Amino acid sequence: MGIFKKEEHKPWYKYYINMKKTVDSPNTSMYAQIKKTAEKYPLNIAYSYYGTSVNYKNLIKNIDSAAEAFARLGVEKGKVVSIISPNTPEAITCFYALNKIGAISNMIHPLSSEEEIKYSLKESDSKYIVAIDMVFEKLKNTIEELDIQKVVIISASLSMDTITKIGYYLTKGRKIKKPFAGQVVNYERFIYRGKYNKTKIKDEGKDDTPAVILHSGGTTGNPKGVLLSNKNFNTLVLSEIQMNKVIGPDTSILAIMPIFHGFGLGCTFHACFSSGAKAIILPSVNPKKFDETLLKYKPNIIACVPSILETVYKSKKLEKEDLTFIKSVVCGGDTLSPSLNKKIDNFLYDHGSDAKVKTAYGMTECTAGVTMMPYEESKDESIGIPCPGFEIKIKDFSTGEEKQPGEVGEICVNGPSVMLGYINNEEETGKVLRPDEKGKIWLHTGDLGYMDEDGFVYFKSRAKRMIVSSGYNIFPSQIENVLNKHPYVETSVVVAVPHPYKGEVPKAYIVLKENIKLSSDVKKSIKQHVEKNVAKYALPYSYGYRKELPKTLIGKVAYKELINNSEEED
Repeated sequence: MGIFKKEEHKPWYKYYINMKKTVDSPNTSMYAQIKKTAEKYPLNIAYSYYGTSVNYKNLIKNIDSAAEAFARLGVEKGKVVSIISPNTPEAITCFYALNKIGAISNMIHPLSSEEEIKYSLKESDSKYIVAIDMVFEKLKNTIEELDIQKVVIISASLSMDTITKIGYYLTKGRKIKKPFAGQVVNYERFIYRGKYNKTKIKDEGKDDTPAVILHSGGTTGNPKGVLLSNKNFNTLVLSEIQMNKVIGPDTSILAIMPIFHGFGLGCTFHACFSSGAKAIILPSVNPKKFDETLLKYKPNIIACVPSILETVYKSKKLEKEDLTFIKSVVCGGDTLSPSLNKKIDNFLYDHGSDAKVKTAYGMTECTAGVTMMPYEESKDESIGIPCPGFEIKIKDFSTGEEKQPGEVGEICVNGPSVMLGYINNEEETGKVLRPDEKGKIWLHTGDLGYMDEDGFVYFKSRAKRMIVSSGYNIFPSQIENVLNKHPYVETSVVVAVPHPYKGEVPKAYIVLKENIKLSSDVKKSIKQHVEKNVAKYALPYSYGYRKELPKTLIGKVAYKELINNSEEED
């Protein structure tokens, strides 16, 4: 009877078709998780990278060699090693090698500034670095200042086939200065020296072993290091594999989401290697040429942010192409407008694919996605239902009481992928990880949303994006959805700007479609459309028109750059 009541309390269970309601944690390292895959599918291709392919048997062999090399450098369990690289086979290999040892990988964006890199290295007490060669100029001063013991330099061209490698050198490689310092060793030499390691490496990683530091808060506050465990990643992907239902040993996934982000490291790479699928590794992708990327690699699964999808339905190169190879599209990392969602779904259907864009929701503090649209079901504007093993509650910001279906409150998450905490910051950790009356820990996301009677979750706004104007709560996403439905509008963003007596007011930033020229008639039409569909108290105080919206390093809209920005035509 108790079990029945528990299930009755979770209405989303009825959408768990051929799925478990929980996730059994293997109580192992991430390395052990993919080694198990390699033993089952040794000859399956684990990844391809610019003309080269590596099977699972050799992937584990390469990881073991790198682990020996790290051990020879003196890296031990609990030590922090920073990886500053885009998606490359060497960076992935190093990540799992460090996990085998029990070391902690501090993942840093390679486009971070010199000061940001220095801050992350110091905050994490990292004395070892694996870095792409193009960032070495930003590391030179830091190496001496922070007493860095060793820097392993990798190149984007190292695993390319010969022809691609030559092309890379002629266009990019020759412009990169060759790193030189006493503490620097190139990757080939690093691996070679590992052959002389005399310390036997034992994989003793367990559920609660700290494994990864990711970074959060760069667009809304001070950057914070998020400490994550083996359990966080292993349970995340086992839950995701159940929800996705497509990923497996006979599928390929376009691995373009970066390894320094939970979406890329967890939902793309670790999910891929835990299921026996093939990762098509690309260090970067040009959104304007995303159509060419799809036709060249023909991936079965696409995991991406909304800004990537914007180019698909407008592509002339895809107009007459058969896209039946696309089996699944998972979109996260930022808000996907309902209008764009429908455009992509219709485009895929018209080109032979049965896939529909599956929106997902998560944050670095819970590793990555904790909700996803069910494979068999979807609802407009929803971010899906809780994934197996996770529970979502909507709570009142002030009282902490649970809201009723349809009532807006703070999205709170309980589940096995919730972080261990922020490094060196117990105060901030305590603010977001809070126990309820039964001792269950809830991650308070700071995001606003609601849940319907079926358990589907709806995202309204980041709490810090919510606009309070003369006492009214205004949700930018509602205004954005209205704007994006206008035939002249390509995309839009609404932000809060200061006001002398209202406190703050909404301002809309608009990007027009390519064939639309800005004019007084265009402005009038858009404004009238908004006035007709938005409550008077929530109407934008002003409108700005831009050629494009600024983006963060991982492709999200950079809201802070827009506030009080004058680089647009009013």
